Formats: sequence, C-alpha cells, structure tokens
Amino acid sequence: MLIAFYVAAAVAVLATIVAITRNHAVHALLYLIVSLLAIAIVFYVIGAPFLAALELIIYAGAIMVLFLFVVMMLNVGEHATEVETTWLKPSVWAWPSALATVLIVELVYVTAHSTRPAGPMHVVTPKEIGISLFGPYAIGVELASLLLMSGLVGAYHLGRRAYREEERHDADTDRRRVVPSRDVVHAGSDRTSHAA
Repeated sequence: MLIAFYVAAAVAVLATIVAITRNHAVHALLYLIVSLLAIAIVFYVIGAPFLAALELIIYAGAIMVLFLFVVMMLNVGEHATEVETTWLKPSVWAWPSALATVLIVELVYVTAHSTRPAGPMHVVTPKEIGISLFGPYAIGVELASLLLMSGLVGAYHLGRRAYREEERHDADTDRRRVVPSRDVVHAGSDRTSHAA
C-alpha cells in the first residue's frame, strides 16, 4: 500500500506540473484530470473511499463539464474542425494515456493485494464531510464558489468580445470584396450578387 501511495503521489505531482506548463487548454485539462485521478487513488489508499469517489465525481466530472461549457460558450468558430483533427494525433494522447495506465495498474495491484488493517480504521462518512465543509471550512467553500463564478463570468465576457470582433471582421471582409462593376462577392461563395 505504501508503494501505491508514493506512485500515485508522484503521478499526481508530475501530471500537475505538466498541466501548468501546457499552452494548449485541452492538453492541460487532460493532465489535470489525470492528476485528479491520482489524488483519488491517494484518498483510496489512505482509507477514505468516499473522498476518492467525491474526487472523481465532483472534481474530475464537474471540472470537465465546466470546461466544455466554457469552450462551447467561447464559440471557437470556423477553425474548430482543424483544431479537433490535431487533438486526434497520438502525440497528444500518449502521455496522459501512459499516466492513466500507471494509475489503473496501481489500482488493480492495490485491490488485489489489499489486506485488512491491523486495527480499527475510521471511515469518513458523508455526514462528517458535510459538517466539515459547512462548519469550520464554510468560508473556504464559499470563496471557491465565488472564484468559479467569476471565472465563468470572465470567460463569458471574453467570448462575447471575440464574437463581436469576428462579426466586425466578417463585415469588413464583405465590404472589401467589391469588384469594379459594383458586384459584391460574398465570403465563402463564388457567386456575385448583381446590383440593380
């Protein structure tokens, strides 16, 4: 169990460092999810299976959904297909897959070689977590929710500004595509509209 703890901790630290240093948001998210999976295994190894489940459901699940919501809100535009094809390259998925494989092998090892603890072990119940979160840590929980909300509002305003700039760019492109016979060539088509 001690080996599993140290391997999961090392994977969590490595994946977090790589997530911080990535320039591409989707790559950073993949490593962040691997880091959260490793932290869930750490919780499971130290005897808190409920916290491990909460780590998977709340953090890995909720962060993924929030990220996808923000990406959809930002409206990536016409280059989305090109970006998605670059995500399918094996080099993008190789390291997160390797780290996730290490975690899966470690989880199988821990479950296969687990023994009963020598003494009675304290199991953390949902009631204790709720009392802790809304008791002494209530301010921290509220600050985290405000931080997430401010990030969401900031992403919305950035997306609105980018959408306005894209509309302005499209309007300028339509105005510039006027041929000498006063026929307007619309962007993305080979046809002209004849002015009467």
